[in-house]
Amino acid sequence: MVSEELPGKAMHGGMGKRYRELTGKDVIDFSASLNPFPPDVPMDFPPSLLDYYPDDEYQRLKECIGKVFDREPGEIAVGNGSIELIRAFCLAKFRHGGSARISMPTFGEYLLSVQLGGGTLARPGENPGAVFLCNPNNPTGVLTPRDKVGEILKSCRDQGATLLLDEAFIELSDPGQSLVDTRDPGLFLVRSLTKCFSVPGLRFGYAFGDPSLVSMVERLRAPWSVNAFAEHFALLAFSKYHRLENSRRKIRSEREYMAQSLVGMGLVVTPSDANFILADTGRESGPLCRKLLDHGVLVRDCSSFGLPSSIRVAVRTRPENDLLLGALSACLR
Repeated sequence: MVSEELPGKAMHGGMGKRYRELTGKDVIDFSASLNPFPPDVPMDFPPSLLDYYPDDEYQRLKECIGKVFDREPGEIAVGNGSIELIRAFCLAKFRHGGSARISMPTFGEYLLSVQLGGGTLARPGENPGAVFLCNPNNPTGVLTPRDKVGEILKSCRDQGATLLLDEAFIELSDPGQSLVDTRDPGLFLVRSLTKCFSVPGLRFGYAFGDPSLVSMVERLRAPWSVNAFAEHFALLAFSKYHRLENSRRKIRSEREYMAQSLVGMGLVVTPSDANFILADTGRESGPLCRKLLDHGVLVRDCSSFGLPSSIRVAVRTRPENDLLLGALSACLR
């Protein structure tokens, strides 16, 4: 009875592993939007990491993050991916009810997390308890400028709402538009190391907020949710954080190349500032996605975003991008 009352799981990309295991076939996964040019971080994990439980306060890790962003450890939360932090935020915010404003199309986990936390979607004219903004947005890739985000934050403050600002892709877009340097009791800013360092299997997210909210989120996440391998990798990755500028430069070049090629095929492309592109194919996306799989290419069917004729494709390396473009051209004939 309880399971019947729960909302269904949100749809996600990154299904390459599952497809390989089900079919035994290899595939290039354009459904997962990861950094194709990540800084080199050594993957040599000392066996001694397994000897102890992680420090559930993650003090050393938070001090490391704090030095990169000029923030205090008490302003930083960490979790098993950014989704865990979004879930914990919603448990904190909606445990006594309330509503959230979520502009669609956007990441499906927001609404699901609000519902699991006890909240609802705000009705027109209703003052919400929280507003969700993905910047740049998923799946459109549209980046909201910093001054506009500041206006949204002020509007939230006037309504007594908290802004959950998801910057999971901003490190591969334009960090200059971030509010990571903004201290405001009404702001909870979430990021993901998974995407910018291309380590989806490790699962590591982090967030910044008012110490009182961070403390609550930390209490609501599961104990030791950042495992020792993820913590070790994160400490090394943040020492190379400045090298993401090289990633951004290469992504911009490949994104422009892909966008021009997609437009040349007759697709309608949403101008993107992210490491992925949303394209309207002018036809039902499900059958097209299945045809692409026959060519060894997996893309994100955007039907679950309410965009039944659109696909989202990650920006990858030039040889991989050419394989996608070739397969797409063949499937559109």
